[in-house]
Amino acid sequence: MPIDPSASIAPTARIHPDAVIGPRSIVGEYCVIEQDVVIGAGCRLEPYVYIKRWTTLGDGNEISACTVLGTDPLDKNFTGERSYLIIGHRNKIREHYTISRGTKPESKTIIGDENYIMTSGHIAHNCTIGNRCVIASCALVAGYVEIEDQVFLSGGVVVHQFSKIGKLAMVGGNTRVNSDLPPFFLYTGFNVVPHGLNSVGLRRAGYSAEDLRKLKYAYRLLYRMNLKLEEALARIENEIGGPLAQHLVAFIRSCKRGIAREPATRSARALEE
Repeated sequence: MPIDPSASIAPTARIHPDAVIGPRSIVGEYCVIEQDVVIGAGCRLEPYVYIKRWTTLGDGNEISACTVLGTDPLDKNFTGERSYLIIGHRNKIREHYTISRGTKPESKTIIGDENYIMTSGHIAHNCTIGNRCVIASCALVAGYVEIEDQVFLSGGVVVHQFSKIGKLAMVGGNTRVNSDLPPFFLYTGFNVVPHGLNSVGLRRAGYSAEDLRKLKYAYRLLYRMNLKLEEALARIENEIGGPLAQHLVAFIRSCKRGIAREPATRSARALEE
């Protein structure tokens, strides 16, 4: 039976007969759920949620009012073929949010687990969002963006298409992300620039004082010693080592758009200090 007997469905909700609603899920008033939708166990949909075709939600997701999931891509190249939005488990997606499915046939937009996505924003087609990220209100994430685990995007951030943001990076409010952002660092500025280590986020994630010391040194090698990029990466590998340094180096070497850099004036002052 597509709708589990233990699910609670409001009388004004409209659910396609082929949609699947898992055990103990709650579907609020005036929700619309199209065909080829799968909703896992223990999900809660507030009133006026619209879940479009070829969308899958895992277990324990909370979707707030007036959110639309699985929208057609905002892409002029989209021609209507089947593509997907896949959402993991225990995510909170707040009011007035939209997330698109993929553009190319059979492609996917993927949202991981335990993310907190705040109000009035958009995640575009073919994005990949990791686990335990926070995306604050009015942030806009363009197509084909990759965001690793535990990233914090503050309010009003705009992320350019094809950008990559590394694990435990934090981006300040109203920042324009137009280059790739290596993991573990803070970023801000209209044209995004790094501003040191995300110390608070790293501590909250359980990293030790020694881990932070090593990453601060990695930041200095990368941004403050006037080294060529490959030289800085080699020194991070050789002088720091360990999984955090390895992840940082691997991320930067995989970047195709170039990473955010400090302004030349700030780097020069740092060398004089």
